[in-house]
Order: sequence, then structure tokens, then C-alpha cells
Amino acid sequence: MKTAVILFTRDLRVRDNPALATACANFDRVVPLFVLDPKLRDLSPNRSRFLHQALADLRETLRGKGGDLVIRRGEPVAETIRLAREVDAEGIALTSDVSTYARRRQERLADACEEHRIALRLFPGVTVIDPGDVRPGGGADHYKVFSPYHRAWSAAKWRDEVATPRTVTLPDGIEVGSLPGVPKGECPDALQGGETAGQRRVTTWLKHSGPYDDLHNDLPADGTSRLSAYLRFGCVSPLSLANAVRQQDGEGPDAFVRQLCWRDFYYQVASAFPKLSTEALRKTGDTRWRDDSDALRHWQDGTTGVPVVDAGMRQLRAEGYMHNRARLITASFLTKHLAVDWRPGVKWFFRWLNDGDVPNNSGNWQWVAGTGNDTKPYRRFNPIRQAERFDPDGVYVRRYVPELASIEGKAVHQPWRLPTDLRRALDYPEPLESHGDEAVWLRP
Repeated sequence: MKTAVILFTRDLRVRDNPALATACANFDRVVPLFVLDPKLRDLSPNRSRFLHQALADLRETLRGKGGDLVIRRGEPVAETIRLAREVDAEGIALTSDVSTYARRRQERLADACEEHRIALRLFPGVTVIDPGDVRPGGGADHYKVFSPYHRAWSAAKWRDEVATPRTVTLPDGIEVGSLPGVPKGECPDALQGGETAGQRRVTTWLKHSGPYDDLHNDLPADGTSRLSAYLRFGCVSPLSLANAVRQQDGEGPDAFVRQLCWRDFYYQVASAFPKLSTEALRKTGDTRWRDDSDALRHWQDGTTGVPVVDAGMRQLRAEGYMHNRARLITASFLTKHLAVDWRPGVKWFFRWLNDGDVPNNSGNWQWVAGTGNDTKPYRRFNPIRQAERFDPDGVYVRRYVPELASIEGKAVHQPWRLPTDLRRALDYPEPLESHGDEAVWLRP
């Protein structure tokens, strides 16, 4: 009987999982495997919790199909090869990824499989279109500007979704291993991880995707899908999501699919530029940063004295999530107003976000900082104007900055209307001094 091992990484689902579907269709016995790598254990308490919830959910789903999720601990390549030899596997299936860590793992696994004469096959599934499948003319390895990429991406033929396996058959006598308890995490209001929770959210989202184009920037409405963490861990297939949204009517679905294209765009950027988290894509102007640990700390703690910035940073700490418009505002405030390097911002978001991954977090930070793929690198987001436009009644600010709950309407966004004695009474700080491109942004 032919046996294959599928190594799960960031594809924690059974729906539209090409690696799992192909293994189940072509082998008599399939061993779903996840290796708990100690090197990744403490990267983020919030993502660790989401991951363990997703693993528990995946195990339950596989057991419902007659299989199980085999858990091992240690170095992923060594543990995968050890298990493959134990069950006399002929092949190993793996969903390809673009981060430096993932690519090194793939390379080491390829070398080990060649040494042990085990076939290795990589599959798509992390993005709608694989990085490299859409390339610009003239010999360039990737698109550096979004608009032409979006046109090519929209015109490209997408792969077909694969069927969910009805059954998964394990070899006899295999020790499946135990999952550790779910870590507590640090954000009290974080989303539940797993494919089951992700599919519930997709179903709900599809019913409300119509006004997305009008509402996705509205801070108090929270009109976004909140599917980013499920996409990051592969609990939801980006291709299945794009196909499902495309079937909806209106401009909202088109706008949402465009966001999925942005996600794919940054994956192809990260594939071509692995140092996206640490090195500027656009070198010009990347030496202007100030070293100001005090300003950075106030920004991290949500105590900058600028209400919409503080609201976004506190939402991050409470939920392991931040509204996308608030991400733009807070990142611009750090880099363009405080003139603090974007890299500590990248690290802080990685520290708290459930959806934090290299391509999107780092790519978007560089876009805002003016060091990345923005055709207007000197663009900046005035926090006061942004707040008045996207939180006109101050609902979002008062939701996350309770000290300001007594300030009515738009005045909650205007620091100059909060006298020093009132700030002291509310226990709310004076605004940090601007050192960046727009030093007059606080003027009425």
C-alpha cells in the first residue's frame, strides 16, 4: 500500500488544500503531520494561541474523516523524514511559502528527501495565484507597482479549487502524539482560531460584503471581514474566498477581491526580496530616522496624546487586531510625524497581531514609511483629518480610549481643544511633538 506524508505548515484546513487532496487521491494511506518547532514557540503569544486553536480544530476535522493529525516536536525536516521512514512513505507533500524561514525549510527538506529517496512535491494554496505565476515583461522577476500587477492578476487564469477529501486513512499503529494545551495569549478579545471558526466568519461575511467598498474605511462601523488571521494560517483558502466573493453583486465584492490581490502582490514582492522586514526596498531617504525610545514607547502604549493613534494602538493590544485604516494612521504617525524608523513598528505589530506575517505586515509598513512599493513615497496621513473623516462622531476613539468618553462629537479628535487642566483631569497626555514631514499638523 502506498503511503504519503503531508506536512502542514500554514495551510491548516481540509477545504481547497491541494497538498492534502492530491495525497488522498493518489495514495492508499496519508499521514497528516504538524511539527511543533521550538524555534517558533515564543514569537507571538497571540499567534501561538490562534495556531494551537487551529491545530485542535484541524485534528477534530481529520478524525471525523477517519484520520488524525500527527503531532511531533523538534526540527521540522528531521521529524518529517523520521516519520516518513517510520511509515515507509514514498512521498511528502508540502504547501510552498515565501518567507525566508519557509524557503530554507523547503530547501533542507528537498535535500533530505533526495538523500533518503523520498519524492517531495510542493503545492500552491497560500495565495490566490502563486508568486512567480504572474510576471512583468522585460525579464523582471516581479512587479514593483501594484496597478499593473492587479491588471495582470485579474486577467490570469486561476487554478481550480480542489475537492475536500471524504476520507483520510492512516497507517496502522502510528503514534499520533498529543497537542499541548492552548496558550492563554495576551489579548482578551482575540478571535478564535481554526477552519471551523473561519468558515463561519466567511459565511457571515458573504451576507454583508455588499457595502464593503463604502464601509471598509469606516472606523466605528468595523465593516471589514476580519478574515486576515484565518488567511495567514491557511484556515481559509484565499482562492475559495476570492471565488465566493466574486459571485456576490455590487462594488463591495470587487473592492474586497482587490484587497486579496494586494495580499498576493506583497507575497510576490517578499518572494523576490526576502529581507522585506529588515531592509528598505527604496533606499533613498532611509537614513532620516530618529532614535527616540521614549516616543516609540508612548506610541506602543497608546499614550501619544493623539486620540485616533492611541485608539488604534490600544485596539491592537486588546484584540490582536487593528482596523486597516487605523494601521495606516498609526504607522504614518510613527514614521512621518515622529520620524522613528519603520522597523520597530514592524516588530511591534508582529508582536501583537494574530494576522502578522512577513509579506503583508512588512510590505505595508514599507509602503507607509515611503521605503517600499508606493509610487508616492512622501505620502502621509494627517491623523486629525483622517479621524474626522473616518470617525466623524468619535465613536471609535471613545471605544478604545475611555478617558475621552466624556468629550462629545468631533472635538474628541482635536488635541488643541483639550486644555492642559482638562487633560490632567482626564488623565490623558499632551500630544507628542512632531519631528517629521508635517510639523504643523496639530494646528486648528
